[in-house]
Amino acid sequence: MDATTAPVTIAKESAAPALVRGITFLDATLLIIGGVIGSAIFLTPSDVAAQMRTPLLFLLVWAAGGIVTLISGLAFAELGAMYPEAGGQYIYLREAFGDFAAFLYGWLMFIAGNSGGIAAIIVAFAQYTGKAFPKVAAEKILLTLPGITFHARHLAARSWHLTMGDAMSVGGIVFLTLINIWGLRRGVFLQNVSTWLKYAALAAFVVFGFAIGKGSWSNIHFAGGLAQVTTPSFPAFMSAMGVAFIAVFWCYDGWVYVSWVAGEVRQPQRNVPRSLIIGILSIIVIYMLVNAAYLYSMPLEGIAATNAIGEVSARMMFSPFAAYLLSLVIAISSLGAAGSCVLSGARVSYAMAIDKLFFHKMAEVHPRFRTPWFALVTQGVMASLIALSGSYDQIYTYCVFGMVLSYVSCVVAVFILRRRRPELPRPYRCHGYPWLPAIYVLLIGGWLCNTLVKRPSEALACVGLMSIGVPWYVYWKRSAKTI
Repeated sequence: MDATTAPVTIAKESAAPALVRGITFLDATLLIIGGVIGSAIFLTPSDVAAQMRTPLLFLLVWAAGGIVTLISGLAFAELGAMYPEAGGQYIYLREAFGDFAAFLYGWLMFIAGNSGGIAAIIVAFAQYTGKAFPKVAAEKILLTLPGITFHARHLAARSWHLTMGDAMSVGGIVFLTLINIWGLRRGVFLQNVSTWLKYAALAAFVVFGFAIGKGSWSNIHFAGGLAQVTTPSFPAFMSAMGVAFIAVFWCYDGWVYVSWVAGEVRQPQRNVPRSLIIGILSIIVIYMLVNAAYLYSMPLEGIAATNAIGEVSARMMFSPFAAYLLSLVIAISSLGAAGSCVLSGARVSYAMAIDKLFFHKMAEVHPRFRTPWFALVTQGVMASLIALSGSYDQIYTYCVFGMVLSYVSCVVAVFILRRRRPELPRPYRCHGYPWLPAIYVLLIGGWLCNTLVKRPSEALACVGLMSIGVPWYVYWKRSAKTI
């Protein structure tokens, strides 16, 4: 009986729809660039300028953040070529540390990391679309409902407002989710178009800014550039740099998306490493040029004083109309970045479900479109709820600590797997091993310790979010044994 039923079982398994490898090298590279360059580069340089006292240090922090990101990218390139499967970091952590560590990462991404990131980016899209077209201003109230709020000693009535920004945010998430359910190539096409538009807009901003913009080269001076480092206040400087890196890492985050969709990349052993290295190098160049253009437009003190540096810089160098155009660019950029996150983020939940460590339906692939449709839908619902809650920035900030910790863990995984699984094929071997990965672990380990001291609430909140998943892990682990 066993011999006759085995072929039937195999036939049923092989008949199940699966993901398709439809992402080319160019697609993968644009996915990285489009996923990283969202709204942050137009907003957060002020946070960096507030910590760094000179233009030289301001630019050096951006360069250092890029180099650190590239070092981690080299380690991920080795892992991505070894394990060209959907799920990326989840797979690497599972192979090196076991399924519990991998689950905690995937759980954090599902409840806050991916969904919170999508929400934060799509809200920026709604806000900047409203700035470009005042008739759809994000603050415009569409609906008011009664509600209650809790105070220390009593309950109080409080109305809940559905704003135009809320409607556009949820509408944007629904649109991006449907496009990505409809087919991999449609989602990739949307992401490619938005990334090329970003390229063109940022190139125009930098080139015309330096060529005809109303700025001053005297703002980009390096006088006294290292004084902050060589004075007795060096420990305070290192602490300030650690805080500045929070904003820098937020701006560079998103390069890991290609590892999540590695199961759909063509010739992944070759294209995943190449796209990671070229994509990160491209982002470093873009960020250095854009931040130099910001400095050209105004002194460092001016950058630190505004939380909308992109708009202000465009207005000062060109005209109010240029600031209006930049609002459109930021809106398109945010929509494209959110699209990259939607496309790739659902693959982590899909990989967890394949391992029977998540809702079983998350592993379903649409029979016609060959996309993880239910994982995409669930991710969209989570992102929409977070966007409507208004706590998207706070939730995503809580996750930054956990995501950087996962990057460090994956770099450590390169050492573990080199020792534990030396026989595995490694189409790409991490450049600079073991010194560059070791330097990364030491540097980012120090940053994590500094964050624990300077921003303990964010770090502890991240741990709290992961701990919520522990009972679920126990439940799914036991359920898997009974199947």
